Amino acid sequence: MVGMGFAVGEKVVAVGPEPLAFEDVVAVADGARVALTDEALKVIGEARAHIEELSARPTPVYGVSTGFGALATRHIAPELRERLQLNIVRSHAAGSGPEVEREVVRALMLLRLRTLATGRTGVQPTTARTLAALLNAGIAPQVFEYGSLGCSGDLAPLAHVALA
Repeated sequence: MVGMGFAVGEKVVAVGPEPLAFEDVVAVADGARVALTDEALKVIGEARAHIEELSARPTPVYGVSTGFGALATRHIAPELRERLQLNIVRSHAAGSGPEVEREVVRALMLLRLRTLATGRTGVQPTTARTLAALLNAGIAPQVFEYGSLGCSGDLAPLAHVALA
């Protein structure tokens, strides 16, 4: 596992492509540390390589070299894609209401990390490592109870985490 160097006897939850146990989610919510498995980093890297290959193609690929939603047919030039990604995160971080409890935010972060660890998202391995590092550093971003975007309910909270 990546991220060795934890204290002997310290609870460390391994995060890989396989589902997490309920007890592991609760442990991380309560402050346990995480370590990405070698398998997770392997599949994340493979998926990212595929995204890089799709990005280099002249044919537009939704969400890779195009905009999203109503802008799905608009080609995004390679030099503007990083800016688009940042702007998407910024625009979706639009929550309101009371702050979500720290334990809930940590559980949300762990579950997103596990999703990244499946190797089906196309993120850079650095993104997954950074999310694990945030958990291990005890950083829980400010997330608000109500989001203003999307029907899935997770866009605003995840955008707030991504800003961190």
